[in-house]
Amino acid sequence: MTQPSPFSDRRIVVAIALFCCLLWGSAVPAVKIGYGLFAISASDTPSLMLFAGVRFFLAGLMLLAYSALTRKPILQPARRLGQLGLLGLISTAGQYLFYYIGLAHSTGVKVSITTSTSTFFSVLIAHFLYANDKLTPRRILGCLLGFAGVVAVNLAATGIDLHVSLLGEGFIVIAALLFSVAGVYGKGLSADMDAGVMTGWQLLLGGAMLGIAGFALGGKLGAFGLEAALLLAYLAALSAAAFALWSVLLKHNPVGSIAIFNCAIPIFGVLLAGLFLGESIFEWKNLAALLLVSVGIWMVTAARVDRTAGTG
Repeated sequence: MTQPSPFSDRRIVVAIALFCCLLWGSAVPAVKIGYGLFAISASDTPSLMLFAGVRFFLAGLMLLAYSALTRKPILQPARRLGQLGLLGLISTAGQYLFYYIGLAHSTGVKVSITTSTSTFFSVLIAHFLYANDKLTPRRILGCLLGFAGVVAVNLAATGIDLHVSLLGEGFIVIAALLFSVAGVYGKGLSADMDAGVMTGWQLLLGGAMLGIAGFALGGKLGAFGLEAALLLAYLAALSAAAFALWSVLLKHNPVGSIAIFNCAIPIFGVLLAGLFLGESIFEWKNLAALLLVSVGIWMVTAARVDRTAGTG
């Protein structure tokens, strides 16, 4: 009988998933700092694409180099490279193309809230594809609580502008959908290959596509000093670690039980940005958001354990 993977242990899953969310959350202030160091305007979409492409290309190189050092086979047949290229197109090039265009035509608050719809896309797609990943009332409620937490952390005194547009919120929703589709597609590919190698190729190929497109559209990076190089290296390293670990979790767990953790990314982003900017993080909206997301994660992940034990 096959031994269960340690990456299926609920305590390990929660720890790794939250660590990934912490890394992605730290990218929020780091990317903003990067825009300043590389003299990139928030509305300069080609340069944003080039910046992201370089970051993900380097992340892919890091993962493939690590895989080679640990004696994992990184060379892939042509057919598999085609599949990995498609994964990179969906998860990296396509997702971030729509994300950056949407970001330029929306507000940070609405982007943060709209991005969290990826949780719902993931659990809905998994419901129809996997027999052990079905929607239940408890799982639906957990996802709704997680989404409510994302809304709460982004609430401002003036409320939320309900105006939406295709180029703004519409493109952010498309980016969220691509992230979810890529997660499910990547789970299938990782069934018979190392998740780290898969993620390395995904980031390398997707980053190359994104960077080439940004450069072709006139994107450019400003002064490249030591500080900028170190920041870019950090962003590449956190992407390599977070995406690789996330792929491992998806490989060994139902998609829905991992997708719910996406709701924690905006929470970490707000808390870390507050710390870097010297602002108070102990506001009611932050504490309420943390509580809602925590309960939502518990309901979704505990529901999986209950079903496994035959009590749910």
